[in-house]
Amino acid sequence: MTTMPSSQPSQSPPAGQEPPRRATPLWRNRDYNILWVSRSLTEVGFNASTMAFPLLVLAVTRSPGTAGLVQGVNAAAQLLAGLPGGTLVDRWNRKAVMLTCEAVRAVALLWLVRMIWTGTAAVWHMAVVAAVLGVCSALFDPAEEASLPHVVPPEQLATAVSMNHARNSIGHLVGTALSGALFGVKRVLPFLADALTHLVSFGLLLFVRLPKREGRAAGAPPANLRREALEGLKWVWGHRLIRVTAMCAVAVNFLFQVLYLVIIVVAQQSGVPSAQIGVMAAMFGAGGLLGALAAPRLYARCGPRVSVVLTFWTMAVLAPVTLTTGNGIVMGLVLAGIAFLAPTANTAVSTYQLLTTPDHLRGRLSGVIGLVAGISTALGPVVGGLLMECAGARWAILLSAFGIAVLAVTVALNPTLRGFGESPALPPAEDGPGRAGAAPGAR
Repeated sequence: MTTMPSSQPSQSPPAGQEPPRRATPLWRNRDYNILWVSRSLTEVGFNASTMAFPLLVLAVTRSPGTAGLVQGVNAAAQLLAGLPGGTLVDRWNRKAVMLTCEAVRAVALLWLVRMIWTGTAAVWHMAVVAAVLGVCSALFDPAEEASLPHVVPPEQLATAVSMNHARNSIGHLVGTALSGALFGVKRVLPFLADALTHLVSFGLLLFVRLPKREGRAAGAPPANLRREALEGLKWVWGHRLIRVTAMCAVAVNFLFQVLYLVIIVVAQQSGVPSAQIGVMAAMFGAGGLLGALAAPRLYARCGPRVSVVLTFWTMAVLAPVTLTTGNGIVMGLVLAGIAFLAPTANTAVSTYQLLTTPDHLRGRLSGVIGLVAGISTALGPVVGGLLMECAGARWAILLSAFGIAVLAVTVALNPTLRGFGESPALPPAEDGPGRAGAAPGAR
């Protein structure tokens, strides 16, 4: 909306009507900034301990298979708890869920720190902690995402979502860089750092103002986890545009995993030095971070539908470029270009889903999307590896690019996505309006 030039007299609102209130800038939004900073800290700690877990298992057991098993326990716990976790988030107080998860994660990590410090850490200790962290993530992530429309007004939601993508990229870059350095000094340090980030996050989250959630309505059927989870699945599947956009997001993330693995292998087979391969990985992360920072403007300029289509076509065009060069820097630039537009597409999809989904279903929406996205992310490297085994790395890239192009055409012509450019109205919230400040009764 354009503003009236200062040289012209301002117009007073009609009698009895309040003047429109300008939304507080996002950087001055107290509650959003608390959520952003607290989650940024835990992202750094999470990535530091995630990188250190296989190193710790190898140091204790010298078994790569066991190291992979412990990592798999974390991923499996998060996937298995994803759908019921989102259902419980819709049932419980979301602030209490986030605080409890942070406290449990801190206690579990401090217990592991004690075991490492005393030299008694065993594989089962690490597996238990990995499982606890996975379950807590399955609860915390939907609770935070479902809370976002309560601390950010609808017109700023896309910017907030893109800044959350930037936060995740920053946490990955800083956390992985710290992990090796801390582990090299003392094995216990990455896990101690992760525990401290959760303790600080717990303290910060105490000051977030979220609306109180009302109890179950009189005459409502008793709580049933299975029925409520199915209700969430039916909502996602029954809302055609949400279903299609969710499939687009899952496809983008899946294809990223396939291409990333295949391009790294092509670089290795082309004789790219290991140091340049490390730079390629860093450029991929930097591309995602820059893309997240640019996402609000790109989203506003392109609109939701074009953002998704453009992401697919960028991947399809850039991927084959890696076959024409053996230079690691050029390949890194291709990876950065592929990663650059993904946050804009994810911002478009996530913003639409949050604005369209009623508040009492947002946790389940996040749980369903997280479950499907987690499966696709896990399958991406497997499919990439099978493509390389069956057709070779170079053909794997060409086949992947062709598949992406087919998806891009499908998305561009899909009649359902023609309405994706329209901004949905914010559905009425049962327990408080979406706003930038605290609702009455917030705590």
